[in-house]
Amino acid sequence: MWGIARRKIGLGNFPSPILGQVLQRIRPMGSALPKSYSTAAKEMTVREALNSALDEEMSADPKVFLMGEEVGEYQGAYKISKGLLEKYGPERVLDTPITEAGFAGIGVGAAYYGLRPVIEFMTFNFSMQAIDHIINSAAKSNYMSAGQISVPIVFRGPNGAAAGVGAQHSQCYAAWYAHVPGLKVLCPYSSEDARGLLKAAIRDPDPVVFLENELLYGESFPVSAESLDSSFCLPIGKAKIEREGKHVTITAFSKMVGYALQAAEILSKEGISAEVINLRSIRPLDRGTINASVRKTNRLVTVEEGFPQHGVGAEICMSVIEESFEYLDAPVERIAGADVPMPYAANLERMAVPQVDDIIRAAKRVCYRSVPMAAAA
Repeated sequence: MWGIARRKIGLGNFPSPILGQVLQRIRPMGSALPKSYSTAAKEMTVREALNSALDEEMSADPKVFLMGEEVGEYQGAYKISKGLLEKYGPERVLDTPITEAGFAGIGVGAAYYGLRPVIEFMTFNFSMQAIDHIINSAAKSNYMSAGQISVPIVFRGPNGAAAGVGAQHSQCYAAWYAHVPGLKVLCPYSSEDARGLLKAAIRDPDPVVFLENELLYGESFPVSAESLDSSFCLPIGKAKIEREGKHVTITAFSKMVGYALQAAEILSKEGISAEVINLRSIRPLDRGTINASVRKTNRLVTVEEGFPQHGVGAEICMSVIEESFEYLDAPVERIAGADVPMPYAANLERMAVPQVDDIIRAAKRVCYRSVPMAAAA
């Protein structure tokens, strides 16, 4: 693996011994525990889905490698890389020091030379240490080189609020990275999403920010036989209608899809038929599916964990205003996280993150089934 990088870099002005010295410092020593992940035909956890996707893509393409903190010996902070060090060795599963700027930069450089790095951040909050490499080195190089340089790299890890980890470890970066031309931003919800989208991200010629959710890793979801095939891949930029409805459209991504589905089930018992769209891809955004749904239901509720200002919901609202305004029978409702740093106290944390009841109330408002907020105030 790194022999390829050394040979290619050695042909230029960057001497291969320097890269060798750098790589020697970040290589793990020893071996990992045995590999173990589910191949269940009916259900799979999100953790198993990500692990199997990594395993299959590394097996299919020797240019794919994984790098990050504790991905090797410890098998990943969340055990996503379980068994990969033992199977592929320390040249393709590299433990790094706590230096996000360092290993993200090495990954971007490796991608310049034709390798396919998967860079794991222990949490996307730490990606801010590497944001210059993600935006200036990865996202812009293809455009600035007039298409001569491709940057096939994936930046992945848990994103958004977990539980009791405070303001500095709880931010959602979907809107942050979706703002940047040159990046693709994916947010899986289910095991099938995680497996199919990660495979698509690794195979893609452009840099992909892959935002997982820590609280979903242990969740089990039904998976189709098709999704278990090693060739399975989901299209980037295509949303999924998780539940069809006719009265209101609810858009969501990541963990909020589950909340939206719970809300839709409760609403159905009160005579409101909600259509739930799992966005899957934040950039590119599937505007076609969103607008087609709104033109059918005539109402829209957007749901996200992130801050409301300049958020994903704001972009969706503007898209509907531009393309489907005349179809709306009610003002768009936007459900988002509170516009404050995440509190540490559990009771305040719950208030700062959207809940199922918030979605239900918003859906009722757009269907004129409850007292509007302004009137209630």
